[in-house]
Order: sequence, then structure tokens, then C-alpha cells
Amino acid sequence: MAALELCNVVKHYPTRGETVRAVDGVSLAVEPGEFVAIYGPSGSGKTTLLLLAAALMAPDSGSVWFGGRDVTDLAPREAARFRRHEVGFVFQSFHLMPAASALDNAAVKLLASGLTLQAAHHRARPWLERVGLGARVEHTPRELSKGECQRVAIARALAGEPQVLLADEPTGNLDSKRSREVLGLLRELSDERGIPVLLVTHDPQAVRVVDRACTLRDGVLHDGLDVEAIEAAPS
Repeated sequence: MAALELCNVVKHYPTRGETVRAVDGVSLAVEPGEFVAIYGPSGSGKTTLLLLAAALMAPDSGSVWFGGRDVTDLAPREAARFRRHEVGFVFQSFHLMPAASALDNAAVKLLASGLTLQAAHHRARPWLERVGLGARVEHTPRELSKGECQRVAIARALAGEPQVLLADEPTGNLDSKRSREVLGLLRELSDERGIPVLLVTHDPQAVRVVDRACTLRDGVLHDGLDVEAIEAAPS
């Protein structure tokens, strides 16, 4: 059984004079422990596809399945619970609280689950240590590099021990060295924990660490990596 499956998912956006076909009949299955990358330039529909997979957005048609459960039309409260307990989401822009410590940022999702501050810190701290920030837990995002902020975001996503990790352009704000470090970290975590990872990116170097790569063009998913099309397009 696939850990995550999208079945003929469609999401269109009506605009003045035309309809943007952001996701146009996409089917994709991510197996347990598999690391899958979806490539494409900005505007290709990658983020929309990830939001659909996380039940942050409902498709116009098609269905999203998680561990054999249909999560396509969850009520808002059920969808929030699903994301809180089952999904780890890594945002490109980090979405960290600027005045809070790395430890507080990594623990915030656990606090939303009802844990006490002490219990949330106890569970989040090992993940910060795992991503190489054990000595920086009291530093705020203002005191951390972009690469370190992305590591905090990854620790936050994993602190709740999700069943799947979704990453939206996690190297988009990083230089090539930090990008390699973050991609390598995601690969290690996937291997160690058996967590399926779905990564959307326009960074061709990610192909070195994933199990499978697809390309999203004009809302349509194609097997394999079209490097020429991606590198020629504005990111």
C-alpha cells in the first residue's frame, strides 16, 4: 500500500481571460520509505500539488489517499488534526517565529497538539541535535544562518514523528553548499526513519539523493527529470 497517493487530481485557478491549470490530472504514489522529487520551475504547479497532498487545499476533482485513507474532503478540524499528527511540512520560507528560540520553534507544532512546554521541548530537542543544532537551541532565527533556519524547520516538521514528510523548495533560499547539506540530511532521515519524502524543487542537484524524479510541466506530471527545460526556465 502506498504511503501517499494522488489519483487523477485536478486544481484549476480561474483568472481574467483564462484558466490556470496548476494541477491537471496528476496521479502519483509514494511508497513507504521512498524519496521522490518533483521538479519544475516557479509557476509549474509544484507548490499547489504539495498543498493538495497535505490536505491544505481541496482538489477540484480526483482524490488524495494517505495510508489507505481518503483525506480528500476532510472537515476543517479533521484536516488540521491530520496535518498535525500525520504530516511534516517543510516550507521554503521557513515560517519561523523570529523572536523565539530554535527550541521553541521546533516545539511549536507539539504545543498545538496539546503537550506542555516542558514535554514539547523534551521531544523537540533531540531533533535539533539530530540536524546539527544541539549547541544552538537557544538562538533565535535572527542569530542563525539561512541553512540553520532550514534545519530548524526540518526539526519542527519531524518532531511530531509524522508518517510522511513534504518539503516545498527546501533549498530555494540556500547556496549550493547549504543546499547539498539539507538534501543530504533529508536523505539520511528518510533512510534512518523509513519516512517517505515528497520534495518539490527546481534544484537539479537533488536528483543525486532521491529514489525517483518526476517533472511537472503546465500542471501535468511526467516521469523522469527534464533538466534542460528546468534550467532554461526562470526559477
